[in-house]
Amino acid sequence: MNQLLSLQQYYLFIGGWSALGIITAFYLLRREAPYGRYTTEKWGPMVSNKLGWILMETTVLVSFFVWQPPATVKWTSPAGVMTGMFLLHYLHRSFVYPFMIRTRGKKMPLVIMLSAMLFNTVNGSLLGSWFAHYAQYPDDWCSSVPFIVGTLCFFAGMLINWSADYHLIGLRGKGETGYKLPRGRLFEYVTSPNLMGEILEWGGYALLTWSAPALAFFIWTCANLVPRAAANQRWYRQRFPDYPAKRRILIPFLW
Repeated sequence: MNQLLSLQQYYLFIGGWSALGIITAFYLLRREAPYGRYTTEKWGPMVSNKLGWILMETTVLVSFFVWQPPATVKWTSPAGVMTGMFLLHYLHRSFVYPFMIRTRGKKMPLVIMLSAMLFNTVNGSLLGSWFAHYAQYPDDWCSSVPFIVGTLCFFAGMLINWSADYHLIGLRGKGETGYKLPRGRLFEYVTSPNLMGEILEWGGYALLTWSAPALAFFIWTCANLVPRAAANQRWYRQRFPDYPAKRRILIPFLW
């Protein structure tokens, strides 16, 4: 797809999108988004939880590759490596994780699915257009400090996120849909290591790409997941009297 915006217009759009993410964070700190354990039918029509996940997450892949079709990617270039890392996360998120979660019979509000699809369309388009039209990386970028440190954070965050997600999935037996108090591993230190890992992952991606759209993606990730982590701890404390008093929300020993 041809470039639609000048670089200045592109950055102005990203600035506005990032500002909207910060506003959203303050809203979500006051009111939980109604999906997962906070699902409520008060938000209108419902759809299958698994179908919702698949549609939400594949949207970002479609929007990304509309701007940068796979056949045009130079996979051995710095931008190609970054595209591959992005693809790795979302292939797992779109086509592996939804089939692993044990949420038989659970639903999510249609409006949540559609809003997530809009969110992913914008973020996928910003990143796809960045790599297709605006990014200019030197050939040795993959040996730079931002790329190396960011890559370490990206894969460390991915490992933490996947490990914690599958630990949570493993708490449920076949046919079970209730919630249990997770213990062990990083759950001894924070309520939501899965969310902590995802924040670290996209913070690393913003660093290794050294780009405005990836920074906006990181801002939106924090806007969604930081309030979610705080809400999760409140939820656990209300329902489990033996919830560990020293377990932090998102950052071990600090918060």
